[in-house]
Amino acid sequence: MTSIDPTARVSDGAVLAEDVSVGPYCIVGPDVTLATGVVLHAHVNIQGATTIGARTQIYPFASLGTPPQSVHYKGERTELLIGTDCVIREHATANTGTAGGRGITRIGDHCMLMTASHVAHDCIVGNHVIFANNATIGGHAEVGDHVFLGGLCAVHQFTRIGAQAMIAGLSGIREDVIPFGYALGQAARLVGLNTIGMKRRGFSKSELHAARAAYRELFFGTGVFEDRLGRLREKIATSEFARTIVAFIDSGDKRSLCRPARGVAGEA
Repeated sequence: MTSIDPTARVSDGAVLAEDVSVGPYCIVGPDVTLATGVVLHAHVNIQGATTIGARTQIYPFASLGTPPQSVHYKGERTELLIGTDCVIREHATANTGTAGGRGITRIGDHCMLMTASHVAHDCIVGNHVIFANNATIGGHAEVGDHVFLGGLCAVHQFTRIGAQAMIAGLSGIREDVIPFGYALGQAARLVGLNTIGMKRRGFSKSELHAARAAYRELFFGTGVFEDRLGRLREKIATSEFARTIVAFIDSGDKRSLCRPARGVAGEA
């Protein structure tokens, strides 16, 4: 049974499925859809053409579906889609898309947005992604599945973070980070692979070895980068990691690639 606190304001036109709970002083706009089991704990603001997936929990002072922070936005109808079983903590924000972008901001299933994290307009966030406190991604950024974004990190607009990657806290990301990569620093560089995250998700020793081999071939092999990428491309039939990394690099055309610092040994 749906529960709406007497102090909440749910606009006519909003669609609330069964078992939705709207807590004290929440505000739900007229173009909002809340799926089964969604919980708005208190003081939550949801506006715009926003759809929240089943069983997602949203905590006080989160603000979702507000207009994109773009000087080009002229009030057109754009969307925010949030998947199932997400946890969105206090003061987190996510904006709708822009007509000049995708028109939609997407956040996948089983994601956690910790306190004061931000997802900007037209971003695509995969499944099982964690934003630590104050992590921010700029407009049009893409974040793959199982990515961890450390506290206070900032991701530049149009930048891509590959699946299974980890971004250290306080890092500034302005270049694409390969799948499985681990990036660190104010002007972040690759410092290896996210082996801790890979182990937690059940990757075997042989898989970790294959991932390290692909990483070393790409960044520390002989010849110029294009030669090393070519050799990695030859291994895509036999190496899942080579295939994933090459596909990620081939699909990028907005930002340069985040690489290890010069002179760093080839450890992963």
